[in-house]
Amino acid sequence: MERGIRLRREWEVRRARGRGRAFADGPLVARVLANGTEPPANRYTVVAGKKVGGSVQRNRLKRLVREALRHLHPTLAPGHDVVVVVRGTVAEMPGYDAARAPLERILRRAALLRPAAVPVDRPTAPDRP
Repeated sequence: MERGIRLRREWEVRRARGRGRAFADGPLVARVLANGTEPPANRYTVVAGKKVGGSVQRNRLKRLVREALRHLHPTLAPGHDVVVVVRGTVAEMPGYDAARAPLERILRRAALLRPAAVPVDRPTAPDRP
């Protein structure tokens, strides 16, 4: 994820987690807070606690969610801080599509996903013979 769209400071993450509205779907919970940046821009962070699993599993799940956020970023209404908390396991999110679907539902409920947005497809690898 690009440096400019990440929540980097601990106090920013704590503020969004404490004051933001919570939206949950399956293995993900998102806290959304209007950030008042000028020009309006979204900033994101993804966190996963130790209950999720070992470091390899936690980092894999965070990478999947960050990739889904990266693809959804152009279709979102600007001006919000979004903290996504991963509370599921690798079994619940085996791949990219399993991470993107609940994230899309959460962002739609939070009124961040623009309704007329054209979905951004991720590139697929060519089939191997």
